[in-house]
Amino acid sequence: MSMRVRTARMQRLTVLAAAVLAVLVPLTACASLPESSAPEALGTINRGPTSEGPPPPVANRDPDLLLRDFLQATADPANRHLAARQYMTPAASTQWDDAAGTVIVEKPDTLRESRSGDKATYQIRARKVGELAADGAYRPSDDLVMVENKIELTKIDGEWRIDELPDGVVMDSTAFFKSYRRYVLYFIDPGGNAAVPDLRWMSVQKPELPQRLLSSLIEGPQPALASILRNELTPPIALRGTITKINGDPDDVGIGLGGVRIDFAGASGLNPRDRELLAAQVVLTLSSADILGPYQLLADGKPLDERFAANGYNVADVQQFSPATSARNQVGLHALRGGGLVEVGDNGGITPAPGYFGRVTNLQSATLSADGQFVAAVAEAGRPPGMPSRTLMVGTYGGNAFPVAEGFTITRPSWTADGSAAWAVVDGDRVVRAVNDRGTGNVSVQNVDISALTAASSASAPRLPITELRISRTGVRAAMIADGKVYVAVVVPQPDGKLALASALPVGVGLSTAAVSVDWLDADSIIIAREGNIDPVSTVSVDGSEPTPLTSQNLTAPVRSVSASTDHQYVADSRAVLELTSAPDQGQPYWREVPGLGANAIPVLPG
Repeated sequence: MSMRVRTARMQRLTVLAAAVLAVLVPLTACASLPESSAPEALGTINRGPTSEGPPPPVANRDPDLLLRDFLQATADPANRHLAARQYMTPAASTQWDDAAGTVIVEKPDTLRESRSGDKATYQIRARKVGELAADGAYRPSDDLVMVENKIELTKIDGEWRIDELPDGVVMDSTAFFKSYRRYVLYFIDPGGNAAVPDLRWMSVQKPELPQRLLSSLIEGPQPALASILRNELTPPIALRGTITKINGDPDDVGIGLGGVRIDFAGASGLNPRDRELLAAQVVLTLSSADILGPYQLLADGKPLDERFAANGYNVADVQQFSPATSARNQVGLHALRGGGLVEVGDNGGITPAPGYFGRVTNLQSATLSADGQFVAAVAEAGRPPGMPSRTLMVGTYGGNAFPVAEGFTITRPSWTADGSAAWAVVDGDRVVRAVNDRGTGNVSVQNVDISALTAASSASAPRLPITELRISRTGVRAAMIADGKVYVAVVVPQPDGKLALASALPVGVGLSTAAVSVDWLDADSIIIAREGNIDPVSTVSVDGSEPTPLTSQNLTAPVRSVSASTDHQYVADSRAVLELTSAPDQGQPYWREVPGLGANAIPVLPG
C-alpha cells in the first residue's frame, strides 16, 4: 500500500526519518460543550455544523472528473459527509447512508459504461487497502480485493450530479491521509500497572480535539481489546461542565499555551490508585495528541489529587505508566557469536557473558529479560536425525540454566516486561510460556491456547507454521510471523489463569516477499525484516497503517534478524550486525556496522 505517512512516533525516532509528513487538513468540527455545570456524560455531546461549509463542486465538471472530486470529498466526515452530499441530487443525498461502512481505496478508476443526454453510468473500480470502523479503528486489507461500485449520474440545471450510489463511504487513500490523523488512546493493562495504546484515526479540528478524545476514551477500547483492558473513564464517571483552558477560557482549548482544565463528575468516589490511573489515561492521551499541559484534573469540582492542585499534572507525573518507560533498553547490546552470548561494550569491546550462556557454543537464538537478570535461549541439542534437535533453555544472567521444552524447531524466545515468563513457539504450532517464579526460582511450562487463531475462517487468518513470536512490552499484544506474513494478535487471559492468542490482525500487508524476523519498536509499532533486497527492513503501526520502508544503505541481503528498542535498532545481514544511525552532518539514516561481531553474529536485546 502506498501509505507513506510520517507519524508523531516516527518524529520521535529521528533515525527512522524515511516517511513523508502528510499535511493535516482539519475538516471535522464539533459544537462547544454545554455551558451548564450539570454533569454530562462524555460522548453524548451533540456535534453541530461548522461555521463555514465545504467548497461546492466545480462548475461544468465532466461526470468522470466529478466522480474523482467526489472520492476526495468523502474524506471529510463533517456534518454527515456534507462535502460529499453536495455532489448528489437531493433524493440521493437523502437516501445515502454514510454510516454503512468506510472503505479506503488506492488509485481509483472511473470507467464509463454509458452516457446519453442527461444520464450517465460509471463504474468506480479500485483496490481496497483498508477499512475504517465507526470508532475510528483502522483495519488493513490483506488480500487483493477490488471494490466495484456502480454510480448513476444525471444533470440538474446543467450540472452533473450523482443520482444513485451504494450506501457506505469510499474514499481515496491520498485524501484519507490528508484529512485524517492517527491518535493514540490509552487504557490500562489487566494488572493495572501500565497504559496500553489503542490507535484511532480521526478528522477533527484542533479546538474540538480534547472533547473528541475524551469521548473516545469513555466509549472504551475497540472490540478486540474491550474485555482485556481497564478503563477508568466509565460510568458513573462523567464530564462536569466545559473543557476549558486553565485560565477558564473555553475558546481555542487545545491550541497554544495555557493548559487544559477538565472536571470529572463521579470521580470523587475513586480510590487513590484509580485516580492515578484515570490521570494517566487522560494525560497520556492528550499529550500524545500535542494538546499541551499542564492538565488540571478535578473530581466533582475539587482537585483529583491534592499533590497537583496548584500546578496541574505534567507528563512526567504519569510517566511511570507510559509504555515508553519499559521500552527503553537498560542493559545494552548483546549478541550471539560462535553459539555463545557476548556483551558488546560502549567502547566496542566484545566479552563473553558470565555463566552458562557465555560458556556454551550451541545457542541458536537468545533474549534477555528487561532488567537483564534472566536469559532464555534456544540451544542445538545435537541429537540423531528424527529426534527433537532444539531445546529451550532458561536461566539467570551469569548463572546456570536448565531445559524447559524441546522440539524440532523453537522460535527465538520473548520475555514479558516483568520477566515473569518467556514465550516461544515449538514446532510451529505449539505456543508455550516458560513461567518464571522469581521467589522460588522454579520454571513451569504452560501451553498458550491458539485455537482462536487456527479456527478463524477469514482468508486473512494466520496459517501455520508460526516462525517468530514477540510479546509486546505491555504484555497485551503479540507480533508474529506465520507462513511468511506478519500479524498482531491479542493476549487474552482465560478463566483458568492461562492465556490465549486471539483477534490476529494482518499488518505489513502488501509485502512482496516473506517476512523473516519481527520485533517491537515501541508500544504501537513494530519493525519487520523480510527476504530480498528491496526494502528489506520496514516499520508498521499495530493497526496495519503507515507501512514505512527504512533505508537499506549499507545492508547486504539477506537480512536474517532484527532486534529493536525505542532508542536502538539492529539487524543481522549476510555479513555483519548493523545499527540504524544518522550522520551528524546530514541527518540521513544509514546502517552502520557494529565492529568486532563478524558475519554470523545475531543481535540480542531485552524483549
